[in-house]
Amino acid sequence: MTERKTRVAVVGAGYFAQFHHEAWARLPGAEMVAIADLDGAKANDAAAIHGVSAFTDYETMFDKVAPDLVDIATPPASHLALVQAAASRGLAAICQKPLAPTYEEAVEVVEAAEQAGSLLVAHENFRFQPWYREMARLIKAGHLGELHGVSFRLRPGDGQGAEAYLSRQPYFQTMERFLVHETAIHFIDTFRYLLGEVTGVMARLRRLNPAIMGEDTGVIMFDFEGRRTALFDGNRLNDHVAENTRLTMGEMWLEGSAGVLRLDGSGDLWWKPHGGVEVAHDYTWADQGFAGDSVYAFQAHVLAHIQDGAPLENTARHYLRNLQIEEAVYRSSSEGRYITL
Repeated sequence: MTERKTRVAVVGAGYFAQFHHEAWARLPGAEMVAIADLDGAKANDAAAIHGVSAFTDYETMFDKVAPDLVDIATPPASHLALVQAAASRGLAAICQKPLAPTYEEAVEVVEAAEQAGSLLVAHENFRFQPWYREMARLIKAGHLGELHGVSFRLRPGDGQGAEAYLSRQPYFQTMERFLVHETAIHFIDTFRYLLGEVTGVMARLRRLNPAIMGEDTGVIMFDFEGRRTALFDGNRLNDHVAENTRLTMGEMWLEGSAGVLRLDGSGDLWWKPHGGVEVAHDYTWADQGFAGDSVYAFQAHVLAHIQDGAPLENTARHYLRNLQIEEAVYRSSSEGRYITL
């Protein structure tokens, strides 16, 4: 007897939504049944690729195809109405980070699902990138000894000039909060995944490209429980050594008493034991989909919870903590001081 697959309806057919669509199409436990987008041409094109129904009205889609799970892959301003519509029908949902334009609205998003008793998961795939899963495995195994902290240099090189971001995600140019709200939020979550809970932040943010509204460069220092620290040093104008600068978005150093684990721009990990020579750390990952197939890995993780009751990361309620930290980062930069959480 064949087990019933989870029926998935996706809202969104923009640039990043293609990674959602492609991953659902490959997942053996899922059946993508429909795609909706306000742009009918985009919806039709995406649906035709995967042989599913296309809609311009998501509520009509919810009612006609009766999905088990709604995957929301649209810009943040649309999320509250979408989550409310899914929750009112008792539908489980995944919602793209960062949940909403503001922290207050993100709380409304979370409460809409909770009050209806519906599952809501934040789509945060960076922690599911294979290099970070391997880092977490090595930390748990004690490979790094006593963990001190992490530093990450973000350098995707896609933010220069008047045409910055227009070919993929043009709304990036008009976001009043950009580098932290759109990009560094991934690393706030990843740092928490690797190091634990944040206790304080200090930040300096600014804008380099006058063609956009929000900040595009910044340095953020994080304190964690257990006297661990993290440093995020990012700008979207410069690039780093990589064939695809968007694969890892930059380079990372994870440090402990036993040595340093380094991530390069090719997704390779390098281990330097204290006092020793740096050598390649062998591990395997799939170079497909988005960033080591992290969207697929995340969606498979959610399916495992829905179908088998497996433990779940990134519930929407848990994700609110990332947004509290984000608010502290912006406050630190604007007030020029350390913020304790």
